[in-house]
Amino acid sequence: MELSIKRLSGNALLPQYATPGSAAMDLRACLDAPVVLSPAGAGDGYCQMVPTGLAMAIPEGYVGLIFARSGLASKHGVAPANCVGVIDSDYRGEVKVALANHSPEPYTIQPGDRIAQLMISPVVQPLITEMAQLPETLRGEGGFGSTGR
Repeated sequence: MELSIKRLSGNALLPQYATPGSAAMDLRACLDAPVVLSPAGAGDGYCQMVPTGLAMAIPEGYVGLIFARSGLASKHGVAPANCVGVIDSDYRGEVKVALANHSPEPYTIQPGDRIAQLMISPVVQPLITEMAQLPETLRGEGGFGSTGR
């Protein structure tokens, strides 16, 4: 499979896999100047759209999934605001990452910083069938915590 990418800015950096075993590639901030994410609960500015300067043609039958970088999220509280971003195969605009600062401290994103991970994954679009009754299972309607600790 091939992922076609177009740079929309001269300082945009192509995604890269950090190691040979990486499942996702790093996306980098395409900024002219640093951007400060305010602390959580401080009002406006704790969540901002961070551009990557890239557009891409995800092949039909696939989706681009944007995940947090584990170190950025666990050490600094900075992660995608929508938890997982979805890039549909028919989208051709700039890929941006809605980053939120969940920590009590401001966090500064520098131009070129690795801000998220992009994974390309197959998509299954099932036929929807409305049923009056669903097939029975051992679990049934048991919800959160129903299987024990």
